[in-house]
Amino acid sequence: MMIRILSILPAAMGIICAILLLISLYSPTLDASRTDIPLVPCTDDSTGCPVGMSDEDLSSPTAFILLDIEVTIEWEQFATSWIGVIESPPPEDCEPDSSGLTSCTAEDFDFVAGGPDEDGGSLTFDLSPGEYRFTTASTDTSGIGGEQLVTITPEIALNPIVEILLAIVSILLLAGSGEMFAHQRIVKAWNRFKEA
Repeated sequence: MMIRILSILPAAMGIICAILLLISLYSPTLDASRTDIPLVPCTDDSTGCPVGMSDEDLSSPTAFILLDIEVTIEWEQFATSWIGVIESPPPEDCEPDSSGLTSCTAEDFDFVAGGPDEDGGSLTFDLSPGEYRFTTASTDTSGIGGEQLVTITPEIALNPIVEILLAIVSILLLAGSGEMFAHQRIVKAWNRFKEA
């Protein structure tokens, strides 16, 4: 009787693991955040339009290696501007000033996602452990300043390797719980088999 009662614990843990796995497979999308960012003016695109940059890093801790985080960024003025993501720190001499402007152009950056070649006003990047900065610039002299609305939508799931491990653990826990619950029946059946 005690073994049957104890079998509840691995069963409960197995069910919790299975629920976590199902939630991860569903890949829930978190609430989108919306913010207005300045449109960087460009007066002469022959020399390259200046790039604006966030002055703070977006940090993704090492523990996020267990997660699969996909971030989608959408912006309104895609015909006259672009947005990109770079790894931090930025290139030398490309730190933004107090107004968020840099002395660099798009050619000075290596983009993790987005950049001047991104069409359609949307980009998606995988948020791996590390530190990132957001950059933006006008595509031509039609970018005369002002602001535009930017929407950031994260989608979170477990890393595929973690999902596989979680599935294995869940199966083992549920199988172990079932064996504990039916232990006496299994032993009796085995003894009958030996006696036969």
